[in-house]
Amino acid sequence: MKPSASLGRVLLIPILAVAAACQQASPASAETTVVAPLAERQANEPGGAKTAIFAGGCFWGVEGVFSHVRGVTSVVSGYHGGEANTARYERIHGGDSGHAESVRVTYDPARVRYDQLLRVFFSVVTDPTQLDRQGPDVGREYRNALVPLSAEQRAVAEAYIAQLRAAKVWRAPIVTRIEAYRRFYPAEAYHQDFMAANPDHPYIRRWDAPKVAALRQLFPGYYKAGFTSR
Repeated sequence: MKPSASLGRVLLIPILAVAAACQQASPASAETTVVAPLAERQANEPGGAKTAIFAGGCFWGVEGVFSHVRGVTSVVSGYHGGEANTARYERIHGGDSGHAESVRVTYDPARVRYDQLLRVFFSVVTDPTQLDRQGPDVGREYRNALVPLSAEQRAVAEAYIAQLRAAKVWRAPIVTRIEAYRRFYPAEAYHQDFMAANPDHPYIRRWDAPKVAALRQLFPGYYKAGFTSR
């Protein structure tokens, strides 16, 4: 293959993958936001940076919201739940890789607690009643799940989901899973900081920018204007 042809192919692959990444849908299928209650079981984590993993549909929006939460110091899009040899974008969408599009969030518990991150997650990031899908995106790779990385996070997550179910905040049952940590694989470079790099992308404008706007409106105390990159 000629060098020029090879270069063209290398540049084309990310463009095609981004174009196919998250599906677009009509305005009639808009997601709604719900103000989840304050957690009765607050997280008690010692000082120093902590990390947790969230899966809530297309990782562009999950990353975009958490990148605007105060106290969050790093947000990385990636894959969790499968093996290393299937941890790539074009492979996980076969539906049998076991991976979920996920986001690894690093935060300072002195500024934002894990239970507060859960409140943001359930309020504006994901619809916990949708099984193996989110909005226009369908498949097990779009499941909503929590992946605690400590015993404290697991206890808080279990308590909060139980609280939400008892409060019947949603009409349909909550199907959010709590999954054991396996290994997190960062996604391809062109998926990282996608909302910040592509604010006018049709999917971002239609599905994800409204989530950030909801964060700012519903939780001004959690919101920060700056975008936290990976």
